Amino acid sequence: MTTLGWVLATDFRGAAHRFHAFTHAATPFRGSGAPVVGVGFLRLVAGVFALTGPIVLVSGLLDLWRGEAEGYSSPPVSGWFVLVEAVIVGAILWSAWRRSGFLRRQWGPGSVLWRTAAAGVTASVGVFAALLALGWGTWMPAAWLLGGLCGITLLLSGPAGGPADG
Repeated sequence: MTTLGWVLATDFRGAAHRFHAFTHAATPFRGSGAPVVGVGFLRLVAGVFALTGPIVLVSGLLDLWRGEAEGYSSPPVSGWFVLVEAVIVGAILWSAWRRSGFLRRQWGPGSVLWRTAAAGVTASVGVFAALLALGWGTWMPAAWLLGGLCGITLLLSGPAGGPADG
C-alpha cells in the first residue's frame, strides 16, 4: 500500500487519473452518473496510505526481528461462507472480464506486459479467495502483493488516453 499510495498521491505518470477511471469502470451497477469521489480526494486518501505504510512496515519488521511475529491462520469457515465468497469473486471477475470490463480493455491492446499484469490481477483475486477459504492467513499477503504489483503495472504502463481511461 505504501508504493501504491505514493504513486497515486503524486499522480506519477497520470496514475491517479487512471486509477480513478479504473474504479469507476469496475464499480458494478454504477449507471451513467458521475463518480462520487474525485481524483483530489483519491490522492488525499492515497497520501494517508503513503505516510502510514512505512510505519506499519518498520513495525512489522521489528516484530520479525524480535521473534514476536507469528503465523496467522483464520478460523475455519463454513461451506456457506465459501459458496458466498465464490459467487462474489465470480461476479467481480465476470465484471472485470466482460466485453466492457476494465481488465478486458487492458488485455485488448495486446501488450505482453498489460496481458501479464491483467492475468496476475485475476490470479491474485482467485488465490486470495482460496487462501481465505482454506484459512491460510499467513499466505494471503502474498496474493495481495502479487495483485498490487500487477495493478501498479497496469496503472503506470496502461494506454494513456486509451481504453484504460474511459
